[in-house]
Amino acid sequence: MLELEFAQLSDPGKVRGHNEDFIGYAEPATPEHSRSHGWLFVLADGLGGHDRGEVASQLAVDTLVSSFYASPSGEVPRVSLLRLVQSANLKICDHAAASGPGGSSMATTLVACLLRHDRATVAHVGDSRCYLIRRGHANVLTDDHTLVGEQIRMGILSEAEAKTSEKRHQLSRSVGNNLFVNADIDEHQILEGDVLLLSSDGLHGSVTPKEIGAIVSRFHDLQEAARALVSLACEKDGGDNISVQLIRIKGVERVGMYRGRPYKLR
Repeated sequence: MLELEFAQLSDPGKVRGHNEDFIGYAEPATPEHSRSHGWLFVLADGLGGHDRGEVASQLAVDTLVSSFYASPSGEVPRVSLLRLVQSANLKICDHAAASGPGGSSMATTLVACLLRHDRATVAHVGDSRCYLIRRGHANVLTDDHTLVGEQIRMGILSEAEAKTSEKRHQLSRSVGNNLFVNADIDEHQILEGDVLLLSSDGLHGSVTPKEIGAIVSRFHDLQEAARALVSLACEKDGGDNISVQLIRIKGVERVGMYRGRPYKLR
């Protein structure tokens, strides 16, 4: 059975007076739930400059977390996440429409990680990220949905040019901006000892992958690692809200996959 430990921390940073980030998780109550549904971790960053970004981020996280174990038993993780993200998107759109004449502009980024057996299925919209830290090296598993991110992938901008672009924080996708949201979803095999990290751009915008890998490797206690990461982000910048979730894999249940369905390996 999948075994893990986790820690999470959210901080407003040094400049902003309130926190538009929101984090949450769904923990299985029984071993049966662990096998049929797994664990879910979610992080959202309400968009600055929009009305009530903190409401959008909380709605997104609460919708995924509260609905996760109502999903059909054994449902394919990709299908679960697609449905849950779309449900969160509609919830935000409905809330904005009901806020008064003309509605309200509400949107958020979202990154969610569903862990089951020996796999992590990651869904994301916007520029919140998921990293896989293995043997001290942090590799990002998500592509930022920003204008400069798209330009990098198209070869229009270099990585160096993107870091100084005035449009580097302008999103190309977000949750709640339209009635339909296009989430990227990918599956990754996980190993005992791996650490998964979910973060808002207040963290990864100032802390490098090398620094992330070094800090997570240095601390056995994940809560201490989370505090060290947030502290470093504040020290190097601190101009944005900073949120992080850390999940260490302590044991996995090895399975094979046939037509999207798991079967136990002997």
